[in-house]
Amino acid sequence: MVNAFLVLAADKAEKSETIFFVIGCVFAAWAILIGTLGMRSETFPKDRGATTAVIGVSVILAASTMAAIIYVLN
Repeated sequence: MVNAFLVLAADKAEKSETIFFVIGCVFAAWAILIGTLGMRSETFPKDRGATTAVIGVSVILAASTMAAIIYVLN
């Protein structure tokens, strides 16, 4: 009985790495998209607002990926 409780407690303590992999894949896809668009067009992004949006999304995805791995490891 005690062994079953300890195994159940150990399973509950482990956090799933799925959130890290999902956010990491989204971040990688974003990087590929931005890289492809940047290579195809010399004027990408066209205006200051678009530049700010691209940088903002990139920073948010990077911070989310880092926060996810910290959450999983702690």
